Amino acid sequence: MYKVASIGGDGIGPEILATGIQVLDAAGEKFGFDIDWTDYDIGADRYLKTGELISEDELKELSGFPAIYFGAIGDERVKPGILEKGILLALRFYFDQYVNLRPIKLLKGVDTPLANKKPEDIDFVVVRENTEDFYVGIGSRAKAGKQRDELSVVRDLYNVKFGIDVETDADELAYQIGVLSRQGSKRVMEYAFDLAQSRDKKLTSVDKANVLTDVYGLWREVFEETAKGYPDVKTEYNFVDAVTMWFVKNPEWFDVVVTPNMFGDIITDLGAMIQGGLGLAPGGNINPKGTSMFEPIHGSAPKYKGKNVANPLATIWAGALLLDTLGEKEAADAIVSSIERSITSGAVTKDMGGSLSTSDVGDWIAKDVLNG
Repeated sequence: MYKVASIGGDGIGPEILATGIQVLDAAGEKFGFDIDWTDYDIGADRYLKTGELISEDELKELSGFPAIYFGAIGDERVKPGILEKGILLALRFYFDQYVNLRPIKLLKGVDTPLANKKPEDIDFVVVRENTEDFYVGIGSRAKAGKQRDELSVVRDLYNVKFGIDVETDADELAYQIGVLSRQGSKRVMEYAFDLAQSRDKKLTSVDKANVLTDVYGLWREVFEETAKGYPDVKTEYNFVDAVTMWFVKNPEWFDVVVTPNMFGDIITDLGAMIQGGLGLAPGGNINPKGTSMFEPIHGSAPKYKGKNVANPLATIWAGALLLDTLGEKEAADAIVSSIERSITSGAVTKDMGGSLSTSDVGDWIAKDVLNG
């Protein structure tokens, strides 16, 4: 028996999550485990009624679950950033979900925009550091004449390097500081090395150490040190601009990719497109020793809310990642295989050339998992 929390969120979130829960329950029936679901009403509707995003009590309750299954966040009635930061990022940081796991896998029957590439050419995993870098929230904006204590570092830089007095000469200045720690870098790299050992024993590190020598110089240094403990894993380095080129030209080169937070944010969306689009891209926010969260990476698509037309495949695939993390690898693999069969059989929603509704796709895959 596994205890799992579910948060439907906004827009299409509740309906796509319902299909995912249906498929995971079918997998449990097939492979001999049960999931005890607890639903949480967290999202735009509650925020608009009560002004509450997510409470400290809810966070403490959620810490009792090994996994959270999440639908989608975002609502046009709420200013962008409020829900995303106040709920989604709050969950990631509260539970220290320092690994963002993104499989980039082209399934059979899916078209890729890359010419002459086949499913055997696109099958790798991006491990993105999920709590540091430019996402730590250190930054601000200031206008001329406004003294700001936190601008001291930036002020000194501009005075020395450019001869500009930020307090009087600059009309407006904005800054954002990226921070990496040795500990934060090492733990996500160890996760990536362990993953590489279970696959094809190849790990690519992404950085920009040739220009941003301090912050990403540390990243590369820690990678080199960590690699010494994994002599059977082949390693290589790619600058972030180069890796975007090679993702497109030679995706078959990659097995596991480990990347700092900001670069990972960019290259995983590129990865999603080469695997067929956002409707097929799942994500996991993982704390290997705590509470992890699994979700599709697409948005909440509020204009399709309640219409039963949204593509649930990314959400179902995210459910497979959830089961894999809980140790139910056979069930997880069976779900991915059923997703693939639904595509090759044409049992998909309109956006993928089919005619099924959201719930119909859930019914089809759940039945296939049971009968597979």
